[in-house]
Amino acid sequence: MRVLAAALITALAAAPALAAQPPLDMETIMADPDWIGPPVEDAYWSVDGSQVYYSLKHDGTPVRDLWRVAADGGTPERLDPAAVAKADGGKPVFDRDRRHAAFVHHGDILLRDLASGTTVQVTRSGAKERDPRFSLDGRLLTFRADNDWFAYAVAGGPVSQVADLEAKDDPEAKKSDGLTDDQQALFKTLRDLRSDEKAMAADADALSAADPGRAPKPFWLGKNVSIVDTSLSPDGRWMIVVTEAKDADKGKVADLTHYVTDSGYAEPEATRSYVGRKDPAPQSLRLLDLKTHASYDLDTKTLPGIGDDPLAEIRAKTVAALRKEGRKERADELAAPAKRPAIVNAEYSPGIVWSDDGREAAVQLRAIDNKDRWIATVDFDRHALVSQHRLTDKAWINWDGNDFGWLRDGRTLWYLSEESGYAQLYTRPLGGKATALTAGRFEVDHPVLSPDGSRFYVRTNKVAPYSYDIYAVPAKGGELARITHFEGLDDFTLSPDGSRLAVLHSSPYVPSQLATIGVDGSAPRELTDTRKPAYKAREWIAPKIVQVPSKHGAGTIWAKFYGPADAAAAASRPAVIFVHGAGYLQNVHLSYPSYFREQMFHNLLVQRGYVVLDMDYRASKGYGRDWRTAIYRQMGHPELDDLLDGKAWLVANHGVDPKRVGIYGGSYGGFMTLMALLRAPGEFAAGAALRPVTDWTSYNHEYTSNILNDPQLDPEAYKTSSPIHYAEALADPLLIEHGLIDDNVLASDSIRLYQRFIELHKTNFWMSLYPLERHGFVHADSWYDEYRRIDELFRERLEK
Repeated sequence: MRVLAAALITALAAAPALAAQPPLDMETIMADPDWIGPPVEDAYWSVDGSQVYYSLKHDGTPVRDLWRVAADGGTPERLDPAAVAKADGGKPVFDRDRRHAAFVHHGDILLRDLASGTTVQVTRSGAKERDPRFSLDGRLLTFRADNDWFAYAVAGGPVSQVADLEAKDDPEAKKSDGLTDDQQALFKTLRDLRSDEKAMAADADALSAADPGRAPKPFWLGKNVSIVDTSLSPDGRWMIVVTEAKDADKGKVADLTHYVTDSGYAEPEATRSYVGRKDPAPQSLRLLDLKTHASYDLDTKTLPGIGDDPLAEIRAKTVAALRKEGRKERADELAAPAKRPAIVNAEYSPGIVWSDDGREAAVQLRAIDNKDRWIATVDFDRHALVSQHRLTDKAWINWDGNDFGWLRDGRTLWYLSEESGYAQLYTRPLGGKATALTAGRFEVDHPVLSPDGSRFYVRTNKVAPYSYDIYAVPAKGGELARITHFEGLDDFTLSPDGSRLAVLHSSPYVPSQLATIGVDGSAPRELTDTRKPAYKAREWIAPKIVQVPSKHGAGTIWAKFYGPADAAAAASRPAVIFVHGAGYLQNVHLSYPSYFREQMFHNLLVQRGYVVLDMDYRASKGYGRDWRTAIYRQMGHPELDDLLDGKAWLVANHGVDPKRVGIYGGSYGGFMTLMALLRAPGEFAAGAALRPVTDWTSYNHEYTSNILNDPQLDPEAYKTSSPIHYAEALADPLLIEHGLIDDNVLASDSIRLYQRFIELHKTNFWMSLYPLERHGFVHADSWYDEYRRIDELFRERLEK
C-alpha cells in the first residue's frame, strides 16, 4: 500500500521532460499565480458519501467556484449557479440513528430525511445560521444565528427561539425609592394599577409555562455586560452565556492612511491597538436553566492556580525600578490581581463542548496572561465549574493544540496537550486519571473521532519533523497506526459513514490536490490535478531537506537547501538565507509551501549561480514546546544563533564565500533580517527586510504579550527584542519594503526605523513603499517590483 500511494504522488508530481527549458525570469515567477493553477480548497463530503465537493479559485478573479467529483473517481464538474443552489452543504451532522442529516447551505439550515432523500429548508433568512445539532433522541434540531439559539421539531416545525437574552436590567427589578413608597401608600389607584400589573405578569408566566409554543421570557443579563458567546445543550435545557464588561477599555487604536483612493483624497483607516494598551477584557460565565428560567454565575475561583502570579519575579523587579524612579502611582498599577482574569479559549478551539446527551458540558478557559489553560466541566446541581485538567507553562500556552471534546460515552473527555513537551492526544474520565493515547517526540493535530467512537484519526509528523500523514489510534488506547503515505498531508475529512477519508495533499511544486482513501489505507484514488500546462511542464529544483548542527546547544536545525545538481559546482558561489515569516510556522516540510513565489525565486537564484538555505529556526512550528518557547523574552536571539549556524554550515559544506551571503524575509522574516544585520554586523553582505516588525511595543496584543508579556510589566524584554534599539549598529546594505495599508505590521514600524537611521547618519539603506498593498501582497505588479529590488540588491552586493 505504501508503494502504491507513493507511486500516485510521484505520478502526480512528475513533469514531462523537455529538451530545453527557457530560463526562469522575474516576470514569470512573480506573475499572478493563476498561471500555476489553483490549489483545491474546502473539500467536504456529500451527505450520502458518494461525492466530494471542493472549491477552486476562478481565473482572473478572487471568486471561488464550487466543484464536485465522484469519490470513486471520475471527471470533476464545475457547478453552475443552478447546481450550486441544489448542492449539499459542508460539515453535515446526523442524528444518532442516522435517519436525518442537517447542514448549512448559504447561511440557511437544511434538513434531509436519509431514507426518502427529501430535503426541507428549515430557515430562509438574511441571518447566517450555523452549528446545527440533533438532540440525543433525534426529535429536536437546534442551531444558532449570532448569539441567538433556535429549535426545530424534526417531525415538522415550527422554528422557535429557545431563549431571549437581553443585555439590560430587568425592568421589574427596580428598587423602590422612598418617594415611590410614599406614592403607593397615599393613592389607592396607584396600588390598584400595581396589583393589575402583577396579576397580568403572573398570568403570562402561567401561560408560558403551560404552553411551550409561546415566546420565551427574557433573561435580563444586566445593562453593564456585552454578550460574547452562547452555547446551547443539545436537548435545549441549558445555555451557557459568555459575557464581558460593556465598558471594557478598548485602548487607543492606530490609524493608517490610504493614499491612492477612488475619491482622490487621502483616507484614514482604523486598525488595532498596540500591545499592552488593551488587554483582553475578562470574561464571565452565566449558566441558564431554560426549563426553570433560573440564572447562575459560574465562578472561575475554583480553577487551580487561578490565584497564582506566574509573573511575580518580573513584576517585583519592574515595580522596584519604578519606585526607585519615584513613579509610585505607576508601580501601584502593576499590582498582581487576587484572581487572575480569564477568557474562554474559543479562538483556536471550540471553547464550550457538550456531551451528546446534553448532561455534561466542558469549558476551556485561558488566563489572560496565557500561562495557564484549564478544561472545566459544569456541575449542574451545584451550578459550579469543576476543573478536569490544567496545563501551565512558564512561557506561554500554545495557540495550536487546544482541541478537546467528549467520547461517545459522554463521560470521558479527550484533549490535546503539550504537557509532555509535544502536542499529544489524551483521554480522561470525569474526575479520573488521564491516559496518553499518543506519545513521542512528534506533534499530533486535527484529531477526528470516528462515528462509532472507536478510534481517532490524527495528522502527525511521527516519521520525521517534515513529513505529515494520517494515523489512527484506538479511543481506549493502543497502537498509533499509519494510514496514508503522502508525506505532504495538508488536511482531511472523514466520510459520513466513517469508511473513507477525503485528503488534501501536496508536494513542493504541486498545490493541494484531492484524493480519497479507505480508513484502512485501501483504495487510494487521486481525483484532481489543477496545474496549468506551462507550469506543469517546467522542471524545478527539488529542495533537499538537511540537518544543520547547532553550535549553540539547540541540537538539529532542519532546513531546505536549494543548489545545483552537481554539489561540487557550488564551490565559491554566493548564498542567500531565506527566513520564513509568522514566527510560529513550519516551512521545512514536503507540502506545497505558503512561500511558493519565494521558492521559484530560489530556483532563479540557483539558475544564476547561488545556493539558498531556508531554515526552521527556533520558535518554528512542528518541533515541540521547548523549540517553540526558546524565544520567550528574547525574540531574535536564539533565531539569530540558528541563522548564523546555517551560514557556517553553508561555508563548511558547500564552499560558500562567507563574504557573499545575503539574507531576506518578510514579516517575522523581515524582523529577523533586521536583527541579523543589526546584531551581527558584517556577517551578511546585504539584507532585504519585507514588512518587518521593528519595535514590538507597536505590534498587536494577542501575539506579542504571549512571548514578551506586557510592555509596562516587562519593558526589558521589549528592549532586548526590538531592532529599533540596535539601529546604531547598521553597517551593511539594507533594503526595507512595506505595504502602506498593511493593517498587521503597520508601515509606521518601517518608517520609524527609517527615521532612526536618518538621525544616526547611516548610509546604504533604502525603503520601498507600496500604496495599495496590505501585509500579504496580492497584486502581481507589486510582487514583481518587490523582488526586482531584492534581486538587484543581491546582484550588486553578492556577485562582485
